[in-house]
Amino acid sequence: QVQLVESGGGLVQPGGSLRLSCAASGSIFSITAMGWYRQAPGKQRELVAAITGVDITDYADSVKGRFTISRVNAKNTVYLQMNSLKPEDTAVYYCNTRPISIGWGRGTQVTVSS
Repeated sequence: QVQLVESGGGLVQPGGSLRLSCAASGSIFSITAMGWYRQAPGKQRELVAAITGVDITDYADSVKGRFTISRVNAKNTVYLQMNSLKPEDTAVYYCNTRPISIGWGRGTQVTVSS
């Protein structure tokens, strides 16, 4: 059974940066489109960035130009580099396939606050 483990979150000031990591088990990782999702308090979970098995990327308008998704298939890992963070980026961040096909991990908390 494929499992996902997110890490790298924390508390950062507005304008700061964080790099999130998602380690996935399973041999199908290299051909699976992956996404980073987030859920802010009181809001629905939303897709913020996605990457295909051939490194085609897609971003939500709210993070375009600030976030970068990447993957290293040899490590079964997908990353999310987040720059110029804003308070509205505060959320729990999760990774999953796109479309969603695996149980959610615990996520990693990102808090942007001065």
